Amino acid sequence: MSGEIPQPTLTLAYRLEAQIGELLDLGETHAGRRRIAHLTGGSFSGPGLAGELVPGASADWQLILPDGTAIADIRYTLRTDDGALLYVRSQGVRHGPPAVLARIVAGEDVAPAEYVYRLATKIETAAPELEWMNKGVFVAVGARGSAGVVYETYLAG
Repeated sequence: MSGEIPQPTLTLAYRLEAQIGELLDLGETHAGRRRIAHLTGGSFSGPGLAGELVPGASADWQLILPDGTAIADIRYTLRTDDGALLYVRSQGVRHGPPAVLARIVAGEDVAPAEYVYRLATKIETAAPELEWMNKGVFVAVGARGSAGVVYETYLAG
């Protein structure tokens, strides 16, 4: 093999600030504590891209492990200001010291530097002008607050 493999770079695709509505707590299952956090609204913006979260088509299907670690399976729909729809699926993990994670699960505001929240993201769209998103490899960083969540999604290049 000749030549060096290039190091990846990250470019902000968008920042989503979403509100969380009703939290369904299914309780303890054989896999852990199951919760569904409905995303009820919000807005996103990035370089050349802006719009809103589509309520009713967006939620985080969480699995909370005994140590407080959250396994995230987030599916949400975005509508750009131009009317294009984006289907986004992010899967990842939120982990940190057990006391910090307990505060998050209890609904407290916790500084994002106190825990790790990272996600692998896939985006699908039929909008021709956003075709590049269908082929992109994305990573996201999340932060959970008492009333909502923020996801900064980056294109790996």
